[in-house]
Amino acid sequence: MNGTMGAILINVLPFVVVLAVFYFLMIVPEKKRKKTYQTMIEELRVHDEIVTRGGIVGKITNIEEKYVTIETSNAKTKIKFDKSGIAYKTSKES
Repeated sequence: MNGTMGAILINVLPFVVVLAVFYFLMIVPEKKRKKTYQTMIEELRVHDEIVTRGGIVGKITNIEEKYVTIETSNAKTKIKFDKSGIAYKTSKES
């Protein structure tokens, strides 16, 4: 019985190690990235400069529950985006 248990452990151990490595290299950093992104979205304020996932740069002029409106140029062009379309914030305030 002891030899059988050792053989099972030797066969299962590599899978357990691979799963542990996968968890620490893939899942933990992704959770941290999502938390950081959600914090950034929650801390957005009017006049913050942002870049959208499509590469559009603009200043926030209005914030709603799910949407933000940005001004993209000196011509005062305004575009309304879902908050999930924001890639990152380039400055705290201008």
